[in-house]
Amino acid sequence: MFIATVLANPDQRNLESGLLDSLRNAWGGGDVVWLDPGVAAEFALPVIPANRWQVWEDLQGMGLDLVVLAAEGRRKRMLLADMDSTMIRQECIDELADMAGVGAHVAAITARAMNGELDFEAALLERVALLKGLDAAVIAQVMAERITFMPGGAALIATMKANGGHAALVSGGFTAFTEQVAAALGFDEHRANTLLIEGNRLAGDVARPILGRQAKIEALEQITARLGIAEADVIAVGDGANDLGMLARAGTGVALHAKPSVAAQCDVRINHGDLTALLFIQGYARADFAAA
Repeated sequence: MFIATVLANPDQRNLESGLLDSLRNAWGGGDVVWLDPGVAAEFALPVIPANRWQVWEDLQGMGLDLVVLAAEGRRKRMLLADMDSTMIRQECIDELADMAGVGAHVAAITARAMNGELDFEAALLERVALLKGLDAAVIAQVMAERITFMPGGAALIATMKANGGHAALVSGGFTAFTEQVAAALGFDEHRANTLLIEGNRLAGDVARPILGRQAKIEALEQITARLGIAEADVIAVGDGANDLGMLARAGTGVALHAKPSVAAQCDVRINHGDLTALLFIQGYARADFAAA
């Protein structure tokens, strides 16, 4: 048995019952269950429809997301999340670079790296080198003035933890930011790279080893082993090429507002919804959300 979930942007609330009935009837699905009126609904399916991706494409044009998952085991026991452009709206290194006067140059490298066009570690070192000499106090300024959270993140973590889940933040970014983001959103732990500082200024380098694609996979392996759960019990979310390893290994890997080349390699793609979509596809209704 499978479950099809159709999702709208919560700010738009443009999911209509007529569309759901038409889709359910065409696919021989079960009764429609509303998880949040106008935003999310689901229905059971006996098989994965052969035209799922064509329908997905059609729904994209309507501002809607479609996710089809096996009914068994879809509610997960652990969240493994990327930070930049996933739990927060920005790329921290781009914001630091902008303060250093090299914003456009660094942002272009970031975009190529996240799209998988550049080696992640080499691109990280190249960008960090351009920050050399920047006053370390700028980190706190960027966090306070420029970093905003992706909608739905606090509810996602609070709800999963209220149901016995564990939340880990794993980033190719920097601990100077993950520490604060993890604390603000309620993550149980975080991992990231450490910016090296000399005399209250950025040294233009990071501590080794560098946390990249492989380190995110290792985080998945290590944390699940420590918790005594299977990798299938994990829902992972990210947007860049360095997230693909953990997205492929997790029980459910979600490409959230991802680069096209990244989304194309994932079965679960959320382009219109926010982070609450990760709750809806697990079968949580809005009434089930825990207070953040």
